[in-house]
Amino acid sequence: MKLRFSIVAAVLLAAIAAAAQEVRTDFDHSYDFSKIHTFAVKIGTPWGNPLNEERARSATAQQLTAKGWKQVDEGQADALVVIHGARSTQQTFDSMYGGASWSGYGWEGWGTPDTHGTTGSRTIRVGTLVVDIFDAKTKKLIFRGTGEDEISNQPEQNRKKIDLGAEKMFRNFPPR
Repeated sequence: MKLRFSIVAAVLLAAIAAAAQEVRTDFDHSYDFSKIHTFAVKIGTPWGNPLNEERARSATAQQLTAKGWKQVDEGQADALVVIHGARSTQQTFDSMYGGASWSGYGWEGWGTPDTHGTTGSRTIRVGTLVVDIFDAKTKKLIFRGTGEDEISNQPEQNRKKIDLGAEKMFRNFPPR
């Protein structure tokens, strides 16, 4: 009887934990995702835990590979995937730039922006993981996935949350 109760309790706790994990996605609805075949991944904003950063990079690459994309070196990629993490609440300012001269990738990304763009602020909550995907040629943001309650100071929980969050984030990927 105790074993049965323990199993039921474990299943319920897992369901509650999965439900608490909020994953949202947004994408450029006019973008043709069928032209993307290769990608490169990097950590854009590290969160001070190299093991979890590698888990996030690996889980993201695994999901994209399962969708038919191939991981390659940055210079050969059709898409550049930048992962950002935050373990504490912080205010951040995002600048998104237009024009052909911009070579940046969001937050602390690859390159230097031009002077034409918009900047907005937002608060990043504890345990947030953000995955940005950019078209490598145009440097345009084409997809953003955000998972809250993804990262903490508990390694085993992190592994499970990162894997589940990546699976949820890319469940309906690529967008139609």
